[in-house]
Amino acid sequence: MKRRDFLKSTTLASGAFLMPSFLKPLEAMASADMTGYKNLVIIQLSGGNDGLNTIVPYGNDIYYQKRNTIAIKKPEIVTLNAMQGLNPNLSALKEIYDQGWMSVINSVGYPNPDRSHFRSMDIWQTGSEANQFLTTGWIGRYLDANCAVNKDPYTAVEVDDTLSLAMKGAKMKGIAVQNPAKLYQSTREPFFKELVDEHNGAHLNEDNLGYLYKTMIETYSSANYIQQTSKIYNTTAQYPQTAFAKQLKNVAKFINSGLKTRVYYVSLSGFDTHTQQQNQQGRQLKIYGDAVAAFVKDLKQAGKLDDTLVMTFSEFGRRVEQNASDGTDHGTANNVMIFGGKLKKAGIYNNAPNLAQLDNGDLKYEIDFRDVYATLLDKWLNVNNSRILNRNFAGLNFV
Repeated sequence: MKRRDFLKSTTLASGAFLMPSFLKPLEAMASADMTGYKNLVIIQLSGGNDGLNTIVPYGNDIYYQKRNTIAIKKPEIVTLNAMQGLNPNLSALKEIYDQGWMSVINSVGYPNPDRSHFRSMDIWQTGSEANQFLTTGWIGRYLDANCAVNKDPYTAVEVDDTLSLAMKGAKMKGIAVQNPAKLYQSTREPFFKELVDEHNGAHLNEDNLGYLYKTMIETYSSANYIQQTSKIYNTTAQYPQTAFAKQLKNVAKFINSGLKTRVYYVSLSGFDTHTQQQNQQGRQLKIYGDAVAAFVKDLKQAGKLDDTLVMTFSEFGRRVEQNASDGTDHGTANNVMIFGGKLKKAGIYNNAPNLAQLDNGDLKYEIDFRDVYATLLDKWLNVNNSRILNRNFAGLNFV
């Protein structure tokens, strides 16, 4: 292949090759002593996970009246307290719950909720009001707020090929990388190496082609470091053979290898359950629960669980009453799950959702999702939440 054709056809030339942004932050963030360094892991369940069939209010008869065919049967529920229990596909989390490493926050949402997947996800990712449109994410603004006052960059890694809005700031952005080993292999291809050798040390114009060559040179020089650093920790933990579990296994490797990264972001899709909900949601919840249980145990074994918080959210819940297709339609408030080794209030954080007083068939939110964010910002990431969320939120007491 001729070079001109290569540059036209490759994803590098199109700017879709995001992995090079992994290089400088990681070089600057390597640290030999990571004791006490706090990590935040965010898990996004895309599609609007049905919270009522996740953390099941089996003690409320209204739940069974509204969901006569899709309700989880009482004998199958993994009991947490007298009112709520786990979907049986989340049974792997019971041990985590019993150890005091899990907290369930019920009825989380925001005023004037939006039932569009895209708009509601934007609201959650930016931390905006329902009628406010922001172009930066709440994690991105956290990065912006810290870039001027910290000598070492605080950054965020998304274990994916693309970067979510949540991770994009005005000055700084998180980085998206799926697999550092793949980055290393791609930079060792003979043609890649030839291009790097030819342009290394040359004066490069500030055009797209110059940027491309510069990126390739930086990528080549740092790929070995990234590969070697991520191999510092060799996990012996057993993870399920799923793509989502592999994402969390990579996060565990990054954390346990000593990358000085504050925030990690992963996602699992498939939760838009308008029809035949029990089977579809059950499959996804099992993928989620089994992977999270393995991840938490891995961190515990490595001595990192006390320094890690995991937050799981979805863009909205589902309506209380099932639809005619044995599914549920887009709703509003939902539960948020928190995992960590140093929870101040483990277990069920607040009252179960009120199924008797609905807003046009939907749950009324009782906790603003930005109070969850405020807690993470103030008490875990050590930054005043008003600088990130544009007004002050009181926060909660789970940490």
